[in-house]
Amino acid sequence: MKQNYTVRHGALEGVETFLAVARHRNFRRAAGDLGVTPSAVSQTVRGLEARLGVALFIRTTRSVGLTEAGQRFFDRARPAFEELVAAGEAARDLGRRPSGLLRLTVPRAVVPLLLEPVLASFCQAYPDIELEIAASEEMVDLAAGGFDAGIRMGQFIAPDMVAVRLTSSFPLIVVGSPDYFARHGRPRQPADLRDHACLRMRRGSGGLAPWLFKAGNATVEIAVSGPIIAHDYPTLVGAVIGGVGLMQAPRPMVHAAIAQGVIEPVLEDVAFETPGVFLYHPGKRQMLPKLRAFIDHIKAHSWQ
Repeated sequence: MKQNYTVRHGALEGVETFLAVARHRNFRRAAGDLGVTPSAVSQTVRGLEARLGVALFIRTTRSVGLTEAGQRFFDRARPAFEELVAAGEAARDLGRRPSGLLRLTVPRAVVPLLLEPVLASFCQAYPDIELEIAASEEMVDLAAGGFDAGIRMGQFIAPDMVAVRLTSSFPLIVVGSPDYFARHGRPRQPADLRDHACLRMRRGSGGLAPWLFKAGNATVEIAVSGPIIAHDYPTLVGAVIGGVGLMQAPRPMVHAAIAQGVIEPVLEDVAFETPGVFLYHPGKRQMLPKLRAFIDHIKAHSWQ
């Protein structure tokens, strides 16, 4: 049977005051430490004793001592209270300066394009931040997964997220190897793709990514088929270079292969334009200095 565990209202009230009196064995000196009046200290201690149902101090006109119950309470409450104070200080420290664990979820293909060029300089600039990168095509719930932020193409980001642009917009282009085009010819219009081997991408949601093209001011989707379905772009790029078929990919992810001449673009005049790549997070109210530092750093080095 599931039990509910709660902290009673006021359960910690008076503990700091008790510890100060126990440490000094004097109500007046404890009041000086706490910045309150001796009568306020006495009243707070009496309230704590009433809640616990036991006397914690032995008071005389000349001295203050701990009862047996008071000594037991002191022995266990002091380390616990010191740990609470340390925990609060650690939390405040995260809110004051860039430090702590920064967890990001990003697509695998984004890592070499956007993250690898800035990792060394970021780690040098912020040595107190521990950066964890979870590379996956799956769209995850940031809060449920314990992530500070994610990086995705703009069209996949939920509207309730705060999105920070990292790149300019870019097209989705169809590419193939020279060998494939020599054997199968080049498509002249999107409808020709139905006669080609088209390698497809399965999204983290489970659906296949559609092949989109512009038709004037409208967007059209072309039904394609082929021998390979992959869950990440690098796998498809390797297959395209090997001459297996065609793929539709963000231009930045295949730019290097095009420059090397191992793949060639087609249908560029009707390429669908994407919004670009964004970093997204739940909101400014929840942004810690570690995330702000990362955003500022990657924006300064990204290709916008």
